Amino acid sequence: MSAVTAIPRYPSDVTGAWLTEVLTSAGTPVVVDTVAVTPVGTGQTGATFRVAPNYSWNPNRLPASFILKLPAGDDTVRDRVMLGYRSECAFYRSVADVVTIPTPRCYHCDIADDGASYALLLADQAPAVQGDQIAGCDVAEARLAVRALAGLHGPTWCDPQWQSFEGLVMSIAGEDAIRGFGDIAKMAGGITVDKLGSKLSDADTETLVAAMALVTPWLLSAPDRFALLHGDYRLDNLLFDGERVSVVDWQTMGVGLAARDLAYFTGTSLEPALRADAESALVAEYHRVLLDTGVTDFDLDTCWADYRLGMMQVPLISSLGCAFSVETERGDDMMAAMLRRGCQAIRELGTLELIGRD
Repeated sequence: MSAVTAIPRYPSDVTGAWLTEVLTSAGTPVVVDTVAVTPVGTGQTGATFRVAPNYSWNPNRLPASFILKLPAGDDTVRDRVMLGYRSECAFYRSVADVVTIPTPRCYHCDIADDGASYALLLADQAPAVQGDQIAGCDVAEARLAVRALAGLHGPTWCDPQWQSFEGLVMSIAGEDAIRGFGDIAKMAGGITVDKLGSKLSDADTETLVAAMALVTPWLLSAPDRFALLHGDYRLDNLLFDGERVSVVDWQTMGVGLAARDLAYFTGTSLEPALRADAESALVAEYHRVLLDTGVTDFDLDTCWADYRLGMMQVPLISSLGCAFSVETERGDDMMAAMLRRGCQAIRELGTLELIGRD
């Protein structure tokens, strides 16, 4: 934990004195008299607030507002996502300066030793607008997203230091652990089918169940190419501002086949007809930018094959999220939209046929 004042637990704990101390400790001396704190975002991965300071001294011309992330208010939810808090803090402390993927500037990051409390103070990206997972995106936004993603994968490509990085949440190593995770995936698939019911078509239900039964052989037979993964690279975690995009919510970092992030984005964010029409160009654009970061010995045909295989990320992450998160109407509609798009992509790309039976 840092040496500054106690981590705020509630918005009322965020005072002018607290903001003065954390900003000054970060090397930007300032005096804040009062603050206005208002909630923003969907609240699915924690409590997010816009903090507007009233400065009495601001020699460095710090911005008029910041974004502050605190733990989820519900103790049950917080207990389930403490690893995510550690992952996000690890990203801003150890990864953000290594990669070129666009992210908000971090002004302060603090986490308790037990991981139950944390505070993350970021630059406010307004007027950028959060992507809408249910509505989906257009090709121009998708192009921005896949280009940005290469800035995460390229600088971490096949670098063994990331395989033991402390911030990993979604990386499973060893055959026994993978088989255990595969069993969890099958259970999550069943729970998701029960939860979403008629929101899923018969074809999508069949694809989801079949995919979750193949998680173990999918992971056991994955190519040895790897990179650091965002793990939940989708529209709700992207902020768009014209020709710019910023990536947030680094609570599910892992290491694995890089195309899992790529396929998860296109498979969940584009309506099927649009995805089918644009995906070859999007994969080629991602591949080109990836090579520009210095990646070698990775041709476009191999990238496309990895992309087809990586589409398994859609039912995996969607099912885990649906099965083990608090149930809300918007959350269920969002998961159904993601699975509808992603399961059709799996069928059209022949993803399940690529995976050997265990």
